[in-house]
Amino acid sequence: MNKIKCLSPHVADMIAAGEVVERPGSVVKELVENALDAGASSITVEIQRGGMSYIRVTDNGSGMSPEDAQTAFQRHATSKLRDEYGLESIATLGFRGEALAAISAVAMVELMTREKGAEEGTSVTLEAGVIKEVSPVGCPEGTTMIVRSLFYNTPARLKFMKKDSSEAANVGNVVIRCAMSHPEVAVRYIRDGEEDFSTPGDGSVESCIYSLLGREYAKNMLPVDGSGEGGKVRGFICTPANAKGNRSGQFFFVNGRFIKSALLQAALEQAYKNSLFTGRFPSCVLYIDIKLNEVDVNVHPAKTEVKFLNERKVFDTVYLAVQSALKRESEAPEIKLAEAKKEEPKPAAPETIREPIIHRVDEDREDDVTLRQPTVRYNAPQPRRQMITHRVPLPDIIAPPHETGIPTKRQAVAAARREGLLPTEPPRAKPQPVAEEPKPEPKPVAAERESFAQVELEAPQKSILPEYRILGESFNEFIIVECGGELVFIDKHAAHERMLFDRLKSKKYENMSQMLLVPVIADMEREEKELLLDNKPLLDELGFEIEDFGGSSLAVRRLPADVDMEDAAALLEELCRDIKYGARPGSLGVKDELLATVACKAAIKAGKSSDPMEWRPVVEAVIAGEVRYCPHGRPVTMRLSKSQLEKNFKRT
Repeated sequence: MNKIKCLSPHVADMIAAGEVVERPGSVVKELVENALDAGASSITVEIQRGGMSYIRVTDNGSGMSPEDAQTAFQRHATSKLRDEYGLESIATLGFRGEALAAISAVAMVELMTREKGAEEGTSVTLEAGVIKEVSPVGCPEGTTMIVRSLFYNTPARLKFMKKDSSEAANVGNVVIRCAMSHPEVAVRYIRDGEEDFSTPGDGSVESCIYSLLGREYAKNMLPVDGSGEGGKVRGFICTPANAKGNRSGQFFFVNGRFIKSALLQAALEQAYKNSLFTGRFPSCVLYIDIKLNEVDVNVHPAKTEVKFLNERKVFDTVYLAVQSALKRESEAPEIKLAEAKKEEPKPAAPETIREPIIHRVDEDREDDVTLRQPTVRYNAPQPRRQMITHRVPLPDIIAPPHETGIPTKRQAVAAARREGLLPTEPPRAKPQPVAEEPKPEPKPVAAERESFAQVELEAPQKSILPEYRILGESFNEFIIVECGGELVFIDKHAAHERMLFDRLKSKKYENMSQMLLVPVIADMEREEKELLLDNKPLLDELGFEIEDFGGSSLAVRRLPADVDMEDAAALLEELCRDIKYGARPGSLGVKDELLATVACKAAIKAGKSSDPMEWRPVVEAVIAGEVRYCPHGRPVTMRLSKSQLEKNFKRT
């Protein structure tokens, strides 16, 4: 039987580091939080090779004395906690005293720090948690921490690291969250020698959002300001029309700390209920201020999760604050039309005298002949033109040619022309025989180029199709067809999606794409952007052409021919999700998922009225048995027989 032995301090530190230091982003998070706790107003984060080879965090905070600089690297050494009572009301970000010890255990660390007012600073060099050198150094007030060769002594952890670009994207997200948690601090992020972003540090949440998340994100936000028994809520939420395809745009901060909370997500999304399409999620930047003794932040090693004392009160406070902001946005403002300025009438130029306008004489009615005298408009104001009617006594114009003595209308008109009261009828041109154009021979259905909505599939032969009759559409979602003694209800979106999916998978199909004159700029998380760029060959195969547009943006220059430009950003978000949670990139499974996503975006939209001409190819494909299920396995039809209808109406 193996004897129980105590692990060496070095091994224990490396195991503890695994809870705190998961990847370069974890290192940056701990160092930036220490800088914020030190009261820094300016922080610079610089990395190289995704942070695996070099991380540098510089701040202008309070700094440390030579004694504190050495003690800081011991386990559970902290200046922010004195006894167990301090755990009941924690206001600082880093309080466990594990960050520096965990980082130094798996990397080479160099610290330079100087207290405010001190004449010189202190430099401390460590390797694998062991202090190698301590010396005085000249440096600015504040602290500079340099971390090199992360995980150089832990190959088991090193093999789980991702590509440098992916790790750098994760570091960027960490810095964004830290910068957004404290808008009053100016934060600068440098990646491989180039500045990626920076914040002004003016304390304005709006300018912070604009600098970090982009103009499109910032301009579609609604202000939130509310309070309740669960605390105070402020910040911004997106309009329902600008929701995203995932929750990557949700940022929650509790007492200045970024957290992930299923409770707050549920409160936010419940407030948007009945305002969003299925599969869309609201974005937000919400700051929740709660009494320190009503929230426990010491429930997770990375301090990204918290526990609330009164969850229901917190839920209600966030829910009501968001709902109130949405209600204000939905109230349409009163529209007032400006009164047009009255302009004095300008004298019109003289017009040419027109020929008299003759009312058409209906020969089937015996009315008086009506003439309109010509009028001339001069520069001087003229009275309104009036209709002058000559009442022509028909019996005085022509003698009655028949026994009754009443002339017909045709005779009265002819007499008026002879007397000069009506103009002479111009001679009618004899109609020329029109040569009949040869009718074009009907083209076969397969040769016709159908529109996008009418999928280019080989239409089934009319002779083999049973007789059917399209009755119409219900709820802008279901096509109703009478066929073979049954009523067939067809989900037009699901059926059309399957048709597009089969076409995209067909080896005979040549992938068509559209080049865009103006590229579509898609904003997303940095990790999502890097994931799509890593799978660029797969997207090229689907008809996309994307390129890095800087920051967290992608430029889409080419799209599949069936996809609208308005759907490009949302489609890329869904493709990213398919790649991230699907099978191995490039395999058959993930490719099918991507094709299904493209087909879903390109198919006829459910809930929107569509042209009846778009129904026929869908109906024929369903009636012919070519389409039975959508790519995700849902049925596309429901049948109701005549006997079922008669039974429901008690006719049997």
